[in-house]
Amino acid sequence: MSLFFIGIKGSGMSALAIMCQDLGYTVSGSDIDKHIFTEDALRERNIPIYPFSETNIQDNMTVVIGNAFNDDFPEVAAAYRNPTVKASRYHDFLGELMKQYFTISVSGSHGKTTTTTLLKDMLAYSKKTGYLIGDGHGELAQDDEYLAVEACEYKRHFLAYYPDIAIITNVELDHVDYFKDDDDYASSYESFAQNVGKYLIICGDDPKARALRITKEHYYYGFSADNDFSLTHVEYSQTHSSFDCSFRGQLIGHFDLPLVGDHMILNALSVIAVGYLLGIPAADIEAGLASFHGAARRFVIEENGDNVYIDDYAHHPTEVKVTLMACRRRFPDRKLVAVFKPHRVSRVKYFAEAFAEALQLADVIALCPFTSIDDAEEGIDIDIHYLEQMIPGSFIVDDNDDDAKRLADEGPAVYAFMSSKDIYDLKNRVKRYQAS
Repeated sequence: MSLFFIGIKGSGMSALAIMCQDLGYTVSGSDIDKHIFTEDALRERNIPIYPFSETNIQDNMTVVIGNAFNDDFPEVAAAYRNPTVKASRYHDFLGELMKQYFTISVSGSHGKTTTTTLLKDMLAYSKKTGYLIGDGHGELAQDDEYLAVEACEYKRHFLAYYPDIAIITNVELDHVDYFKDDDDYASSYESFAQNVGKYLIICGDDPKARALRITKEHYYYGFSADNDFSLTHVEYSQTHSSFDCSFRGQLIGHFDLPLVGDHMILNALSVIAVGYLLGIPAADIEAGLASFHGAARRFVIEENGDNVYIDDYAHHPTEVKVTLMACRRRFPDRKLVAVFKPHRVSRVKYFAEAFAEALQLADVIALCPFTSIDDAEEGIDIDIHYLEQMIPGSFIVDDNDDDAKRLADEGPAVYAFMSSKDIYDLKNRVKRYQAS
């Protein structure tokens, strides 16, 4: 069967396309011409990527539609009006695929991608495991037993999924262009919980996650002793964390892992809980987690002499705060330059004070303008100056040589480039200036 992906460079879409090729489908797709990091894996597999055009949609195609594209987008409209074309939204197509495997999904406001990567690494050490991760990576074989999937709550898309096990990392309001308030946001997770076949693993240290009304079997995890899965004897270094993990007071084992920051320990603890409940020996759980080398665009560190470049997907104020705190822990006593490119004007307007507070953990703060097609929203008339005015000493930079040089002149420093969009292009310009 042939599959055509509208918006194939999307992080979830590119991963799904690769998985489908693994399963024997003939895969192709369309997207913008500009390079996006997710396309590299597609091109390595010789998956054709075409410019957007209605003529891409041919009779008798099976079309998977990326969720960034509305029904009036020309290719989407062409797919829907052709009676011979079978068209599905990304989440609906994935939801059907998930039913063929023992699926463990990871949801939550923050940490989904990293936790799904940790879950994949842990399971794959001892089990045949496929995965779909929101950083553009995916693999799947017919004989895989388990499938680890990142499940996004945006527009309640994860309600198309019926996993056997689900992790909820936290529940903090996001996507304010869609969700009305905290209660509306929480209700999506409560609905999702009803889809879970066996049990949920929920961060009990997160008050809003613990407050969810869950009727399915569930377990809490966290630092606090009142969780089902809890930690003691936690020790930190600049590159590792170690701790003892217990289930309801009974020691599971001691874990020494290449993770930095409490948020990373919590992500790992949720995965340890999965492994323990599946009956995987503690030694195999640790060995799988110890193979973790990070997720794409999640605190990826590059060093060039006295300068350090960190590429991170942080796009919510809590994520920005956690990323900058991790920079401080990983590189103490170093000058810290935060370079932030927001996504969606509604998120910036709603969380402006929280963004300002989080960013001021850095010594130097540079802000990038909105640039993506889905940033603008009707009824919200702000630009990046709205945030700049709330942060004394901050300044605006764009993806050009003059601004890259201005940033480069702040070195030697640790640079934290944070965005869910293409901020890595500016990072590469800065690197080139400092390498010359």
